[in-house]
Amino acid sequence: MWAANSYPSLKPLAAYVTELIKRINMLQGWIDTGAPPMFWITGFFFTHAFLTGVLQNYARKYKLAIGKAR
Repeated sequence: MWAANSYPSLKPLAAYVTELIKRINMLQGWIDTGAPPMFWITGFFFTHAFLTGVLQNYARKYKLAIGKAR
């Protein structure tokens, strides 16, 4: 049941929860101290959405249309 609502993982539940806690702690660190200067892309469960967000931030910063920011 939990696997249907989560990032892809082949780990059993106990190992999955351990990894989930590490991910949450990583994100909490970003909230507390700011985002790092570079990111470990494979650490995200939906890379496409993350990259789209980065592109949107870049486009907003430089006042570009999202289609022109590439």
